[in-house]
Amino acid sequence: MLLGAAATAALPPVGVPPLLVVAFTGLVWLIDGTRGARAAAAVGWWFGLGHFVAGLYWFAFALLTDPARYGWLIPPAILGISAVLALYFAAVAAIARLCPAGPMRVVGLALAWTAAELLRARLLTGFPWNLIASAWTISDAMMQTMALVGAYGLGLITVLAAAMPATLVGAGRRRWLPTALTTALLLAAWAGGAWRLNGGSTAFVDGVLLRLVQPNIAQTNKWKRDRMAANFDRVLGLVRSSGFTAVTQVILPETAVPYLIGEDVVARLRLAAATPPGGLLITGAIRRERAADGTPRLWNSLYAIEPSGAVAGVYDKFHLVPFGEYVPFRRLLPVTKLTAGSIDFSAGPGPRSLRLPGLPPAGPLICYEVIFPHQVVDPSDRPAWLLNITNDAWFGMSSGPYQHFAAARMRAVEQGLPLARAANNGITGVIDPYGRVIARLGLGQTGVVDAPLPVALAAPTPYARFGDAIPLGLIAVGSIGLLAWIRRRRPS
Repeated sequence: MLLGAAATAALPPVGVPPLLVVAFTGLVWLIDGTRGARAAAAVGWWFGLGHFVAGLYWFAFALLTDPARYGWLIPPAILGISAVLALYFAAVAAIARLCPAGPMRVVGLALAWTAAELLRARLLTGFPWNLIASAWTISDAMMQTMALVGAYGLGLITVLAAAMPATLVGAGRRRWLPTALTTALLLAAWAGGAWRLNGGSTAFVDGVLLRLVQPNIAQTNKWKRDRMAANFDRVLGLVRSSGFTAVTQVILPETAVPYLIGEDVVARLRLAAATPPGGLLITGAIRRERAADGTPRLWNSLYAIEPSGAVAGVYDKFHLVPFGEYVPFRRLLPVTKLTAGSIDFSAGPGPRSLRLPGLPPAGPLICYEVIFPHQVVDPSDRPAWLLNITNDAWFGMSSGPYQHFAAARMRAVEQGLPLARAANNGITGVIDPYGRVIARLGLGQTGVVDAPLPVALAAPTPYARFGDAIPLGLIAVGSIGLLAWIRRRRPS
C-alpha cells in the first residue's frame, strides 16, 4: 500500500517522478518474493489499493456537498472504488510473476501495466484517471513523447525504466546493463522532446482574444434557490470586468448559468447583453426537452450565445459520470445521483466538432470527457482546438483539480491541438498544442483569464492519426518478443 501511495506522489500535484523508481522497484521485489501468481496478485492488489486511495481521496469532497445524505458513504465509496480499480493491478502483478525473474519480469510488468491502463479507459464506462504518464507533466520536454505514442506509450516507457533497477541485485554479470538501457530510453525521450520544443514556436489565431471566467462558486451554494440570482450576477460581473472591451469571445464553466437558457428568455438576453459585439458567449447550462407524453429529459450542455440572444450552437455531454449524473441500474439500486434534481441526465451522441462564427472549429469537452485519450475529437471532422468547460468545485481544495488539469495538457500534446479550459474554481487556462500553459488562473481564485487562442499544429500528430493502435502495437510487439525469449531459454 505504501509503495502504491508513493507512485501516486509521483503524479500531480506532488509531482516527484523519482518516487516511481521506489514504487515499481519495490513492487518487483515483492513479486519476486511470492510463491506464485495468486500471491503476486494479492501484492498487486494491495499496491493498487494504496495507489487509488491516495489518488482518489478527493471523492470525499463531492460527498460532503450534502453530508447529511452522503457523508456516510465516504469510507465505502473511496475504499470500494479503489478496491475494484486495484483488480487491474492484481492482474498486472500476476502476469509479471508468470515471467522469468529479472529483466523479462520487468518487461512483462510494463506491458501488462499498459494493457491495464488501456482497459481501464474502456471497461465499466471507463476511468483513465491518473495515467502513470501524468508524472511527466512537470516537464514540457518529456510530455512531447505523447505526440508520438500517446500517454499509454509514455507510460510503458516510464514503468519499464522505473522498475528495471530491481534487476541490479542478484547473480549474473553486467546487471547494470538493462537499467542503463531503459534510463537511456528515458533520456532519449527527453532529448527528443527538447528538440521538438526548440523548433516549436506558438502562433495565435488572428482577431481572437478569449476571456475565460472562473467565478469560484462553492458547490454547496451553486444550486440553492436563494443563491442562484446572486451567483448569476457574480458570473456576469466577472464577464464585464476590466478589459472586457478588448475580448472577442467569453467562455464560462460547466453549468455556470443556473437557469434553463433554452427556455428562459430573460436569462438568455442577459447573457446576450454580456456578449462581446460581433463575438460569442459560450457557457455550460442544463438543457431540457419534453417527450410527446410530457416526460422531461435533461442534458449537461454547452451553449454558444450571440449578441442578439440567438443560440449559435449546442453540444451535449456524452460521457456521463456514474452516480454523479445518472444512476446505473436505477431500478435495482435505491440511491440518488449526487447532482441536483431527481432526473438522470441523458447522453449526447459523442465527440463532435462545433463550428461557431468568428472561431476555428472547436472540439467541446465537458468536465471529465477530457481524460479519455481515445474520445476527445470526432475523427471524421477534426477540430482546430479543444474547448474544455468544467465545474471542479466538486473536488474542493484537493489534488483532484491538479490531476484534471494535467489530463487536459496531455490531450493537447497527443492531438497537437491547443486547449482552452474554463473551470468554476480552477484550474482555468489556455494550453498550446505542445502542452505549454500560455495563461492560467490557480485553484480557488476568482477572476478571468484573457488570452489569445493558439493555432493548431500544421499536421496531426502520429497519435492523433492512429490513436491507441500505436500503444497496442507496442504491447503486441513487446509480448511476442517476450514470449520468444522465454521459449528460447525454456524450450520445454
